[in-house]
Amino acid sequence: MKSKIILLLTILIVANGFATGKISSNALHQKGIIKLTLLYPNGEGKTFDWDYYTNKHYPLLKKYFGSSMKSFALDKGESSGIPNTPVPYVAIAYLYFENVEAFQDVMKRNGAEIMADIPKYTNINPVVQISKVVL
Repeated sequence: MKSKIILLLTILIVANGFATGKISSNALHQKGIIKLTLLYPNGEGKTFDWDYYTNKHYPLLKKYFGSSMKSFALDKGESSGIPNTPVPYVAIAYLYFENVEAFQDVMKRNGAEIMADIPKYTNINPVVQISKVVL
């Protein structure tokens, strides 16, 4: 039940961003846009505080990235592709930017504070990938 509530809240946050014009609905699929993917691997003893992330960390990201972050999405792992096996990732976050420099500029100025907040919601070292949307 709690996971359904979190999923619904995530959908509402993103939908509100679309409705208010704060998040472009085209940003998710715009060819050439940069996507920062943060994968939080599952494993024994791994923790992820969804309440802290949605109520504290995400607002911190919005504060520092501002309009340079074109869109944001957060996935919660529900099941793997193989029955009765754990999910490979507890969470996956997607941050969309016009270009790599938009992301790097904010991280140069505020990266220390953003990174210092990570241990407050998880003990997982996220796998980071920066991609360019091609299709």
